[in-house]
Amino acid sequence: MASVQKMNYSDALAQVQAVGLDIVAALNPGADTPAPKGCKTILMLGPNEPEFWRLFSTSPEYTDGQPDPMDRWSKRIIAPLADKLGGSPQFPSDGPSYPAFFQWALKSGRAWASPVNLMVHDSAGLFVSFRGAITLPTRLSLPKGGPSPCNACAAPCTTECPVDALTPTSYDVPRCKAFLRRPEGYECLTRGCRARRICPISQTYPRLPQQSEFHMKAFLDS
Repeated sequence: MASVQKMNYSDALAQVQAVGLDIVAALNPGADTPAPKGCKTILMLGPNEPEFWRLFSTSPEYTDGQPDPMDRWSKRIIAPLADKLGGSPQFPSDGPSYPAFFQWALKSGRAWASPVNLMVHDSAGLFVSFRGAITLPTRLSLPKGGPSPCNACAAPCTTECPVDALTPTSYDVPRCKAFLRRPEGYECLTRGCRARRICPISQTYPRLPQQSEFHMKAFLDS
């Protein structure tokens, strides 16, 4: 436990990245932030691209043919990591009541609501995702966040959807899925949502098309 007490953010980041993940957001929750009792730091974990996909796609969860392979992989990897760091694991699928991932991300200074109301991240753009989080009873000094990348962006995400399913005011899920099932939706199905891909930050993020296809097919089957 002594080593946990001396742990800093860089130490935690190194251990997270060693298992194919990254700390994509972090915060020291205040009184206005829903968090487990005694929590002083929340580390929000997402894929460390592009290495994440190689690790996941060769895992037993990916190849066993059972439902929810990425959720199962995330729990297998994050739960022991949380224990190693002296914290507790949290997952977006745990509930009800569900952990406040959206609120945590917005308060981290690294994620914001985009013009199409999807979350946008300072380095992942509209491809941001959270595989889980670790809540710690120790307060870590965290890197400072910056301004939203949307502040200086022309917002091409608002006009890129070929069937206007994703707009600044709504997300028409049935229309999106219907398009993905048609031949003209093949590019979105296999490369990922065009509105997400057009984001200038997304275009610099090294997420592989195979991972986008995995998520789009899971979305279509949901």
